[in-house]
Amino acid sequence: MDKIDIIKRIMEDKLVAVIRAESKEQGLKVVDAVQKGGIKLIEVTMTVPGAVDIISTLTQEYKGKDVVIGAGTVLDSETARLCILAGAQFVVSPSFNEPTSTLCNRYRVPYLPGAMTVNEIIECLEHGADIIKLFPGNLYRPETIKDFKAPLPQANFMPTGGVSVDNIAQWVKAGAVAIGVGGSLTAGAKTGDYDAVTREAKRFIEALSQ
Repeated sequence: MDKIDIIKRIMEDKLVAVIRAESKEQGLKVVDAVQKGGIKLIEVTMTVPGAVDIISTLTQEYKGKDVVIGAGTVLDSETARLCILAGAQFVVSPSFNEPTSTLCNRYRVPYLPGAMTVNEIIECLEHGADIIKLFPGNLYRPETIKDFKAPLPQANFMPTGGVSVDNIAQWVKAGAVAIGVGGSLTAGAKTGDYDAVTREAKRFIEALSQ
């Protein structure tokens, strides 16, 4: 898919599953459980051992299917390049990194940098960020998006961290174009209960539809 198509897909589906795991095997199982629950936007974080290999494996496994694989916790352009070569279709960072932004723009891969302040948000916008990761989301209330959009109505936000089934509707109502969900979605994986991950994914889908 083209960059524009991927950005549109993120805004339409809204839910991005942020995958953190203790091993490659666990990471693959979490992804499988999440997509079975209906979440098709997958962000494999670089904190997972063998993360780039996971992206490569998933790209092949879900080729031709309705699943979009991205890379998260990308701190530099070198890592972004490896992820893109492995098949990542979007790149997410906890903060803005100009070389990473330049590289992603060069290859027309959506770059979603993290920001916490107005200055950081403006910097992201000036470098062409179509969606800005509001991170850590648990430091804010959903209404914060409205506060940011008052002077910066052109900014699109994806809160990540602290988003749950109980408050996801509030974030969307406040103006979030997408939502990154991690710990509250994949908690079951810590005890090997991947069915619980699938059930929680379905709960998120249901909460978003309502």
